[in-house]
Amino acid sequence: MPAPIRLRELIRTIRTARTQAEEREMIQKECAAIRSSFREEDNTYRCRNVAKLLYMHMLGYPAHFGQLECLKLIASQKFTDKRIGYLGAMLLLDERQDVHLLMTNCIKNDLNHSTQYVQGLALCTLGCMGSSEMCRDLAGEVEKLLKTSNSYLRKKAALCAVHVIRKVPELMEMFLPATKNLLNEKNHGVLHTSVVLLTEMCERSPDMLAHFRKLVPQLVRILKNLIMSGYSPEHDVSGISDPFLQVRILRLLRILGRNDDDSSEAMNDILAQVATNTETSKNVGNAILYETVLTIMDIKSESGLRVLAINILGRFLLNNDKNIRYVALTSLLKTVQTDHNAVQRHRSTIVDCLKDLDVSIKRRAMELSFALVNGNNIRGMMKELLYFLDSCEPEFKADCASGIFLAAEKYAPSKRWHIDTIMRVLTTAGSYVRDDAVPNLIQLITNSVEMHAYTVQRLYKAILGDYSQQPLVQVAAWCIGEYGDLLVSGQCEEEEPIQVTEDEVLDILESVLISNMSTSVTRGYALTAIMKLSTRFTCTVNRIKKVVSIYGSSIDVELQQRAVEYNALFKKYDHMRSALLERMPVMEKVTTNGPTEIVQTNGETEPAPLETKPPPSGPQPTSQANDLLDLLGGNDITPVIPTAPTSKPASAGGELLDLLGDINLTGAPAATPAPASVPQISQPPFLLDGLSSQPLFNDITTGIPSITAYSKNGLKIEFTFERSNTNPSVTVITIQASNSTELDMTDFVFQAAVPKTFQLQLLSPSSSIVPAFNTGTITQVIKVLNPQKVSSTFEGNI
Repeated sequence: MPAPIRLRELIRTIRTARTQAEEREMIQKECAAIRSSFREEDNTYRCRNVAKLLYMHMLGYPAHFGQLECLKLIASQKFTDKRIGYLGAMLLLDERQDVHLLMTNCIKNDLNHSTQYVQGLALCTLGCMGSSEMCRDLAGEVEKLLKTSNSYLRKKAALCAVHVIRKVPELMEMFLPATKNLLNEKNHGVLHTSVVLLTEMCERSPDMLAHFRKLVPQLVRILKNLIMSGYSPEHDVSGISDPFLQVRILRLLRILGRNDDDSSEAMNDILAQVATNTETSKNVGNAILYETVLTIMDIKSESGLRVLAINILGRFLLNNDKNIRYVALTSLLKTVQTDHNAVQRHRSTIVDCLKDLDVSIKRRAMELSFALVNGNNIRGMMKELLYFLDSCEPEFKADCASGIFLAAEKYAPSKRWHIDTIMRVLTTAGSYVRDDAVPNLIQLITNSVEMHAYTVQRLYKAILGDYSQQPLVQVAAWCIGEYGDLLVSGQCEEEEPIQVTEDEVLDILESVLISNMSTSVTRGYALTAIMKLSTRFTCTVNRIKKVVSIYGSSIDVELQQRAVEYNALFKKYDHMRSALLERMPVMEKVTTNGPTEIVQTNGETEPAPLETKPPPSGPQPTSQANDLLDLLGGNDITPVIPTAPTSKPASAGGELLDLLGDINLTGAPAATPAPASVPQISQPPFLLDGLSSQPLFNDITTGIPSITAYSKNGLKIEFTFERSNTNPSVTVITIQASNSTELDMTDFVFQAAVPKTFQLQLLSPSSSIVPAFNTGTITQVIKVLNPQKVSSTFEGNI
């Protein structure tokens, strides 16, 4: 057979193809020639054919028929053949194919080869596609190479060890002796891969994490040498010495310093030095600063250092690079709850990001802006957010409107301001608001008795000639029907009253009824409003009767039913009409029974007094108790059976509701457990029910044993208690969360609340991800100060 074409010629030929079909024809022709060569066992050109096959594989064409040829090249004694063979194995083979097991013996021989480059090829291949079986068989050879003095092999062996640990975590201890001297190496490549190996071991094993914490001073010394070293052309990147190694060391320090006071103290100085001395004019410096900020925020750092980290993120917001601005906003959003005041200093810069052209930055800036809203800045922040709502893209309007509603409800300085703000949102983005906006605003208006005349006048003017914002029209129609007499009489004191006649008001409502933009719901509001005006107005009752009778034959069934019923009121029950259509009473919001409710605001914690009622002396009616359970929204609620009162005394702070969201109640406070015919919950539904006999925060805290606070759906949370050595009034609660499911649990957040006589400090959790298979735990420390030494309970949720 003639010699096959070279790889370079094949590439040139394929690039001349003008169509996909022409390229496919060339590939098929060359694949046929390669298959023929493989069948004839042509050893001369096997390497060239496999190389061409790999190129076709990278173009997306099938190349599986070359797998065995790769194994033959690996078994060859020539280095050029081995190189192509190992490259082919990494591209064409994986652990799902049994063929790869045939390589084990070849890789083992090559790991003991006399040439370092052959050993390097074997290490690369094992680290890339080695299965768990291969890793078990070859871990000993990798461990030997990790101890060699050859830096070229040590760096490859370290990365291969990382792959072995990921595949077979129980082999981790085998590499522990070899890691002792890795950080003493001068070669930066070995240092880099060693830090990667140590990071992997620390992330996978708490025991390894505790073992390697003693290396913190050595890592700090290496990082300091990198910062203080002069120019080194071998490692310099934009004027910074080996930024890749610096970033890796900072990540490892973050893991080692998490929830450890001594380690955090040891690295505070070097972190401050990196944060102040790193050049920010190049992207390389920004990468190091970002890792430094993440490390500062994750360890038990000093408050001044945390402020420095947030100031760095504030400088990032002024950077021209969009990616850096986005990263800064995301990081600030994560830290705003723990360092709220420090983030507040950059509020103006964050608000400016709302005007950015990049939609991702806009969204992050909007979320962070809402997180910064509190009672002190509500007016200024709402002004900026309303301006943003007016000019932003449609995809932002729904989230922005919802955020404004929530912030206004929580921090509104006055009812008039609250009403004006909600009306401004409805006028600007009425079509995008959530479904409950209309009833919530109606309830707000109803409860603001002194604002009725002002509100109905504002709403009347808002919908004149514009019915496009349907929620606004619905609220306006309801208010005009309810307070139309105030509109006509011109009794508004807050602003100059307008002169409106009864006929003009009815003209507006009839226009809403016939408008093409009005939905069926809006027409229902308008028809009901017209009907209500029959008791508010005196001169237009006949006109109202005529309008109502017209819609008795409407094709809209809902509208037709309303009109028929209203006609019946006029004809048969006219004596009842004024009573049925009288003004709605003030609506009361349902409140939760309890002594106080801790309202967690942005930067403020205020106790909100709630209405309290004494417990009933006798058993509650079944329907009333079940209504209470329905109100709480539990998913697994056992019906309440009224029985004789229980003799169990109430706990000091009232029974604790389930901290973790699933409210599984077996009965009302005055009812005993259900009889045997009713299924009962075998486990107490209260998170700290085991502590009901002794208060949580008093002088005997040290006697409280560790408890399993929650164990459900694979998530297990344990509490341990101890008294602070420095202040006897401080109770330290350590939370440990583990996950036995097959998937990692993300976005873990634990929140807690105590009565207003206490002081609560929630430290940052060790991570936001609970690893699967119980391979790691999240820890979080809560400090509770009880200055008056009173007994109480503890509430929290995740």
